[in-house]
Amino acid sequence: MNALLFEKHLTADEIQAKIAWVLDSPTDFGTLELIVRRPKVNKREVVETGELCVENGLVGDNWLMRGSSRTENGLGHPEMQLNVMNYRFAELIAGGRERISLAGDQLFATLDLSPKNLPPGTRLAIGSAVIEVTAIPHLGCKKFVERFGLEMMKFANSEFGRRHSLRGINAKVVKSGTIKTGDQIGIERTGRTQNT
Repeated sequence: MNALLFEKHLTADEIQAKIAWVLDSPTDFGTLELIVRRPKVNKREVVETGELCVENGLVGDNWLMRGSSRTENGLGHPEMQLNVMNYRFAELIAGGRERISLAGDQLFATLDLSPKNLPPGTRLAIGSAVIEVTAIPHLGCKKFVERFGLEMMKFANSEFGRRHSLRGINAKVVKSGTIKTGDQIGIERTGRTQNT
């Protein structure tokens, strides 16, 4: 994986020139494009099928044991079980599908993840599982800068980037089930499901 780290990082202007494609992501339904497990720090496993579990998040991922400084017991934060990122933005900044897993998120979806479209509490039905968007912001970190560049993190964490959740969103599993690449993502809004 280290060989994948030494790629050209995009400038803010290069990102801006292609951002319309990202912002044109569907709003009423989505597609699960990539599932990535993180069994250990800096390890990635791209899988076609995954199991989402209410207690453990993505089975085989190290979310729980990796822990969080935000919890008293040091285990994974229950409101940050899953990181979901817009697939189009991830592909743009990664320079192609083969580097997307370096972002560190578990789920990549062609879907508008903005808080306007998916406010906290919105539920997403994927395969036989259901996840819920949580309120904790998902922001870039030092590793993200190393892999995709400082300009990209500044862009993703800017007011514009946050307005569109370019760095992604946090979510938790509310119904365990099986998910697979290519699954359609239905959006449950105030008691009704949008899915075409």
